[in-house]
Amino acid sequence: MSETGDMLAATATRLFETSLNEDVARASRRGIFPTAGWRAIEDAALPLALLGEDEGGFGFDLAEALDLIRIGGYFASPAPLGETMLANLLLARAGLPLAEGPATFFVSDSGNGAGGVPWARHAGTLVAVCDGRVVRLAVSDAEIAPDFSASGLARDLVRWSGAGEAAPLPDGLQPRALGALLRALEIAGALERLLELSVRYANERIQFGRPIGKLQAIQQQLAVLATQAAAARAAADFAARAFDGRGALPAIAAAKSRTGEAAGVAAAIAHQVHGAIGFTGEHPLHLYTLALWAWRDEFGAEAEWEAWLGAEALTHGGDGFWPFVTGVAA
Repeated sequence: MSETGDMLAATATRLFETSLNEDVARASRRGIFPTAGWRAIEDAALPLALLGEDEGGFGFDLAEALDLIRIGGYFASPAPLGETMLANLLLARAGLPLAEGPATFFVSDSGNGAGGVPWARHAGTLVAVCDGRVVRLAVSDAEIAPDFSASGLARDLVRWSGAGEAAPLPDGLQPRALGALLRALEIAGALERLLELSVRYANERIQFGRPIGKLQAIQQQLAVLATQAAAARAAADFAARAFDGRGALPAIAAAKSRTGEAAGVAAAIAHQVHGAIGFTGEHPLHLYTLALWAWRDEFGAEAEWEAWLGAEALTHGGDGFWPFVTGVAA
């Protein structure tokens, strides 16, 4: 990471620690939007991090800017930073005005609505992708109703009819893949935090006169958790580096698949290590595990992206399979 990237990551980390920490994440799960925290995000211009200077941004390296989303996941994503960053990218590339306030984006197959839209009830701008168009909607252009989310994350039903500004979807931007990358990065960040929580608890919890972290069985479980977190981080980082390039879609597909698999394994281990206390509302563990279970299904679960990767690999034939898998010309 460059010096600029280090400064960007440090700024975001400090902001989350002070204004968007676990207490704020807990409140957001109860439907309370972090107004002060979002103001701090906007003051730092983080929603524009993916945009070039000619688009109203700062021309940051895209992979370093995308790392902001991973940092948000580490803090349980209490605000729609990632959604707003990617919504602004869609708007900028389509030549539409940038978002006002927090934003979200979604794919609509019907052309007049969608369910399970992240953060819609709190958004100032909605970005819909339908029929090969990017549609910029103000809140007044749509009807928004809370949708069911077992995870506590804000997921809503959005309906609209013929309103908003529209432009053709730019080549190379596939909104479902953007969403998959968003969730893969958030999962990678959340798994890092999950590992820290589990290791700390294992070293603090005393049983039979010593920390449970000294037990070989617990150590083995923590090693598996660490392996899953590291694999998820590597896959997400690779997809971020490949973003906006020719091999972006396979990298994103692999990242969403691998991070989703890691989320399932790691969440189960974290709850086993924590025991009963991990299921209580007072403990922060559920902020991460519930989000992980939701994120792994959003914008395509593992099976969907693995099926796509398999079908794509077959199109390359025997001679092209290895270059496709490795990204290196034979």
